[in-house]
Amino acid sequence: MNRKIRVGLVYGGRSGEHDVSLQTAMAVIRAFDHTQYEVHPFYITKHGEWRSGPALTGPVDQLQRLRFETDGEVRIAAADSATSSGSSTALQPFFSNLQPVAGASGMASERKLDVVLPLLHGTFGEDGTVQGFLEMAGIPYVGAGVLASAVGMDKVMMKKLFAQEGLPQCVFRHFTRTQWDKDQPFFLMEIEVSVGYPCFVKPANLGSSVGVSKARNREELIAAVTEAFEYDRKVIVEEFVEAREIEVGVLGNEQPEASVPGEIVSSNEFYDYRAKYIDGKSAMIIPAELSEEVAKDIREMAVRAFQAIDGSGLARVDFFLRKSDGAVFINEINTMPGFTPFSMYPLLWKETGKPYGELLNELIRLALERHASRQSIRYSFDLD
Repeated sequence: MNRKIRVGLVYGGRSGEHDVSLQTAMAVIRAFDHTQYEVHPFYITKHGEWRSGPALTGPVDQLQRLRFETDGEVRIAAADSATSSGSSTALQPFFSNLQPVAGASGMASERKLDVVLPLLHGTFGEDGTVQGFLEMAGIPYVGAGVLASAVGMDKVMMKKLFAQEGLPQCVFRHFTRTQWDKDQPFFLMEIEVSVGYPCFVKPANLGSSVGVSKARNREELIAAVTEAFEYDRKVIVEEFVEAREIEVGVLGNEQPEASVPGEIVSSNEFYDYRAKYIDGKSAMIIPAELSEEVAKDIREMAVRAFQAIDGSGLARVDFFLRKSDGAVFINEINTMPGFTPFSMYPLLWKETGKPYGELLNELIRLALERHASRQSIRYSFDLD
């Protein structure tokens, strides 16, 4: 392809991880080689409105600080050193003055895109919804397909597939809001007997540890379940394990590869939203200090988990390494992990030998490869 590759960059979104998506988008914007790529912005507001603006065809020299307004809009706060022709102007189309487009369909109808990079975290983006639209529009896109995205978002379905694959997991229980309201005493008793305290309570369909709580007794458990139901109709309760938190990046389509493992040392009691994105005190140890045998086992399990959900493109797989006996448990898979240069996933691949810009190139190549492969599939037939 002699001309530049037209990349549709989709970011923002309606989920509780809207701001995380913006951080990822800023980093990707800066990292693109603009001699190879023409980047087209598609910003989704917190209310679900799609907006678009002019393509970014030149480099961004400096990254400006974002100021998040209470109405959910984002504006650029220019640095003192920025000139009128500097990065404030270059970044403006990505975060302000974007014009509404006719819903998601505007992305397909108004631009001839070669590939879409959906930098959306959480529901209404990472869960298969946008992926389904892109499949219908026939546009190649980076990352997991509809099924893998949906399963990767739903912790209950994910864990059921992991169990089918024979991957070791912590004890967990799950229920819907209707089930909880109908028979709360039963679920309290079941959790206390089979899971015990302390335990973790999570919305089944959300990421970045939003809505996650640690419960030490029945009163805290009820409060945690109530909070989790604010984010989803289904809740999962998991056994607490005194463990090291190990993460592995997976990259590829039919023949995925795993990165070196890394370790998270949280600044908080557990690796919650504040520890991940706000206080900046959590440490990432890459590569993790593991024996060759344990590292090999974890990398193999990461690939098995990726294939169990029919993953493609990229994913980060998280594990617990129990301190008492060294037992390994798979925690979850994230099909669109944080993607700033300082996020765990890119850092794992940098240590494995694939720096940030090269990683972006590879993800786009994998997206185009997967799309080309799917074009050979026959989706209809004649009755003649």
